[in-house]
Amino acid sequence: MLEILGRASSINVRKVLWLCDELGVSWRREDWGIGFRSPKEPEFLALNPNALVPVIRDGSFVLWESHAILRYLARKHPASELLPDDLQAQAIVDQWMDWAAGDFYRGCRGVFLGLVRPTPGFTEPERIAAATADWTDKMRMLDTHLDTSGGFMTGGAFTLADIPVGLTVHRWYASPIERPDLPAVAAYYERLSERPPFMAHGRDGGP
Repeated sequence: MLEILGRASSINVRKVLWLCDELGVSWRREDWGIGFRSPKEPEFLALNPNALVPVIRDGSFVLWESHAILRYLARKHPASELLPDDLQAQAIVDQWMDWAAGDFYRGCRGVFLGLVRPTPGFTEPERIAAATADWTDKMRMLDTHLDTSGGFMTGGAFTLADIPVGLTVHRWYASPIERPDLPAVAAYYERLSERPPFMAHGRDGGP
């Protein structure tokens, strides 16, 4: 059984949980991180010297970094619809996953640490305003993309790229900020909500 180390409220842990349920992979999770055991303990650092969740143990194999974990699991379990075999189609999935982890999440992180989980260095009003503006700009870009993409990030089918993007979209709707009307994003959010794993690990009531 796959072991997942990390608290269920972590957006990066939720990526792994969501994919596992999409794939039908059995898993057991241990609480590590804020409010639980510190990932700075030697036991955890021996697995991930960055002291960040998630980490997986698949037998004797250990892996960290959420997107690396997603790709590993999709390759291990037959999931060509989630990570296409075609090189160029796979590159497009990678493109949007990397965008989600970098540019797209930057503003989200600033808002989350400024308003949802107030953290020193992120709560100044001007910093929150800048993060909100950045996030809104990326959400508008996403809305334009989804308006012509075919329904999901890389076309008409759900792929790995929709997991990190979908969780950040959920935070957009769960965050206490003013939001412009983005009809394509709203339709995408409802489309993802038809998937039970997203409802279990994404749109589950928390940010």
